[in-house]
Amino acid sequence: MDVHTKVNDIPLYIKVHENDNVAIIVNLGGLKQGTAFTCGLELIEFVPQGHKVALFDIEQNQPIIRYGEIIGYALSSIPTGSWVKESLIDLPKPPDLEHLSIASRKNEPLPPLDGYTFEGYRNTNGTAGIKNILGITTSVQCVTGVLDYAVEKIKKDILPQYPNVHDVVALNHAYGCGVAIGAPEAKIPIRTIQHIAVHPNFGGEVLVVGLGCEKLVPDQLSGPSNILSLQQQPGFEAMVSEICRMAEVRLAKLNERRRETIPVKDLVVGLQCGGSDAFSGVTANPAIGYAADLLVRAGATVMFSEVTEVRDAIHLLTERAVNEEVGRSLIQEMKWYDDYLEKGEADRSANPSPGNKKGGLSNVVEKSLGSVVKSGTSPISGVIPPGERATEKGLLFAATPASDFVCGTLQLAAGMHLQVFATGRGTPYNLSMAPVIKVSTRNSLMEEWKDLIDINAGTIATGEATIEEVGWELFHFILDVASGRKQTWADQWGISNDLTLFNPAPIT
Repeated sequence: MDVHTKVNDIPLYIKVHENDNVAIIVNLGGLKQGTAFTCGLELIEFVPQGHKVALFDIEQNQPIIRYGEIIGYALSSIPTGSWVKESLIDLPKPPDLEHLSIASRKNEPLPPLDGYTFEGYRNTNGTAGIKNILGITTSVQCVTGVLDYAVEKIKKDILPQYPNVHDVVALNHAYGCGVAIGAPEAKIPIRTIQHIAVHPNFGGEVLVVGLGCEKLVPDQLSGPSNILSLQQQPGFEAMVSEICRMAEVRLAKLNERRRETIPVKDLVVGLQCGGSDAFSGVTANPAIGYAADLLVRAGATVMFSEVTEVRDAIHLLTERAVNEEVGRSLIQEMKWYDDYLEKGEADRSANPSPGNKKGGLSNVVEKSLGSVVKSGTSPISGVIPPGERATEKGLLFAATPASDFVCGTLQLAAGMHLQVFATGRGTPYNLSMAPVIKVSTRNSLMEEWKDLIDINAGTIATGEATIEEVGWELFHFILDVASGRKQTWADQWGISNDLTLFNPAPIT
């Protein structure tokens, strides 16, 4: 019998903060009515794994507290030992953006971690990459079919001649025409495409495939020598042949690149979570947060995101801003998204997803409080508007929607080399141009998905490992992946999701 099975025989719950009046059940399959804990608590009904149990009697309209914060108010009386269901919780109002403490936390800086490096590819502009890839950008969705055909041919017939190049990637997207190209918010998808085209993993070799009549003029993405217009080619075979010819010129240059030792200060790591559950905020995200602090101490740039999943915890973030300007920028991004949702006649209650709820997350407040934990404890040194590049070092907030695919695309535009992704329900999500390291929140997910999960943080819940131990494991794994010494499971399988642009501007 393995350790996890033995642990699962003991009734366990996790209470995060001393003021909490609810806790989550750890045991796989949940616990039945009559289960007694060593502290004297007895369940008066079945409570599923990850779901909340009332530690005390909670009267109607009284606050329900987890993480030491109010996640809602009781719609009716909730007796001790009962299942605190989503239907019993009234969503509280979000933090008032006009009355937040800004740059008020004066923590002593953590000591620097000197001497950490990775083996990457130095670019002529001073940046570094962790992969050696030819990226082929599209200026409009119309060319996708032709480009995909050409890329398949390049991978089969040409790429094997250039063994130092890892891959050829088509940067397809659903933009470029049929859009209000001059609308104010069109700047977001346009600058996203511009910045992804020059991602550091592409080594400065740019190739743009356009149609010739699109609204997003290819000249906005690169110079004339890097652009191929399909309407100027005499038919399909000529189009494919010219894409292959221009690709081979660039492959020959990329093939000359070699890994070299690069300081961690040139590494950019993105943080995200998807398919979250109630364990996310107590296992995977705290471990990621610990690793994030280690990376910042070593000089790296770390970005966390997802506006709707930090909005209800913004009062915990503005106080960590390094100065008033950064704090105001955080608030500005929250306000912009509040207005964006209101225009769409939606609100924050649209999050979480059905899967999140099945995993024990009752509402977006509880989800937010668990989500922000992955940012660690470092001061927030900058804010990146959607589609912009990261320019500061340290811990940054990259403003993105919570959608996994949109968040990943915007983090790529910001210059992310690789992403660390916490999941409780499980997802095979990956990016073709940047590795995605999967961190599971539960032991059972790791056991079920041994060939998709890279790091297991579920051992934190069962007491088999500490947050610090898993955080250090993740830190070293990140440097190994960046150096090409280790490969994520998703990269081994060669799976990836499409780029998904954030376009709040009208479509015509």
